Amino acid sequence: MTLAAGPVLRAVRAPHGLQTLDPPGWDDTLRAVRNAGLLPRVAAQLHAEPQLPTDLPTKVQDHLAAARQLAGQHERVVRWEVNRIAKALHPLDTKVVLLKGAAYVMAELPNSRGRLVTDVDILVPKARINDAERALAASGWKPMKLDAYDQRYYRQWMHELPPMQHAARGTVIDVHHTILPESGRLTPDPQYLLNDARSLPDHGLYVLSPHDMVLHSAVHLFQDGDFAGGLRDLLDIDDMLRHFGAAEPDFWPGLVDRATELTLHRPLYYALRFARRLLDTPVPDDVASAARVGRPPAPVIGLMDALVTRALVPFADADRPTGVGLSQWLLYVRSHWLRMPPLLLAGHLLRKAMRRLHDDVPQ
Repeated sequence: MTLAAGPVLRAVRAPHGLQTLDPPGWDDTLRAVRNAGLLPRVAAQLHAEPQLPTDLPTKVQDHLAAARQLAGQHERVVRWEVNRIAKALHPLDTKVVLLKGAAYVMAELPNSRGRLVTDVDILVPKARINDAERALAASGWKPMKLDAYDQRYYRQWMHELPPMQHAARGTVIDVHHTILPESGRLTPDPQYLLNDARSLPDHGLYVLSPHDMVLHSAVHLFQDGDFAGGLRDLLDIDDMLRHFGAAEPDFWPGLVDRATELTLHRPLYYALRFARRLLDTPVPDDVASAARVGRPPAPVIGLMDALVTRALVPFADADRPTGVGLSQWLLYVRSHWLRMPPLLLAGHLLRKAMRRLHDDVPQ
């Protein structure tokens, strides 16, 4: 089975084509898409189809309706949590920027439809991050239980505080002061992001500019290294490129320049390359050509083509191409190499290995 023939990729690229499936085909597709965490998205896309037939199998309609209800519940939770966060941080009188899923929902972007959001991410100036932590703690969010090493790791090396969970509602918030670890190879200036953030009317909060939203999503996918669910992030990039490319006159002309300004030309190159290859994203040829400034050497791009394509496309276990697990693991190791200097990385991985060994020993 080729990668392009995978049921998940077929479903997200052309959901209208699903109406021709027979019952076994629906069963395989629904299972694969659900396992990829994308069934609510596909359900939302199908629901928006003006000519969707009403004679789909009853069980299929039930699965799609349940997925839409789940997505609706996630959106309601996000909107309520954003309301509570805004109230908690309003006294600080500082810019608070929503990131990722919460930003897509509150800005009502196309990729928010059917998107499951597991936590709320915000960005605040580093000088105010301790104030933000105290304000959130006073409103019920508490740091999740981590050992002393993990607490120090977050606070000294990472780009965010340890996750905070609300004591009553169980919701999680990640408070960032930048979008990449300060110990990493890429260190975009967060002040640029804050300066260009756009206000959300009636909320007192902000979202990143269109360029920065796309670049942050590219960073999240190609620097963080969690490719097991990475197709959702690539779909975010595809949706935003299509939407902003049509809605924002200066979007395409300024995208590569903004990536260069933030030193994020390599993640942008990968984002455009794989969006075009896997999702047929309509990137203008001149933009794709300009983005080649971020292209790595030929051996690296050849290796990334092989690893990323296998790691991104979800398959049922029986149909998985060989090397998927290895590809995901190698990209995970790559992400750590990019975010930490060698000595720090060696100590970090050794500590993690010793912890796993300890946890595996019968007590």
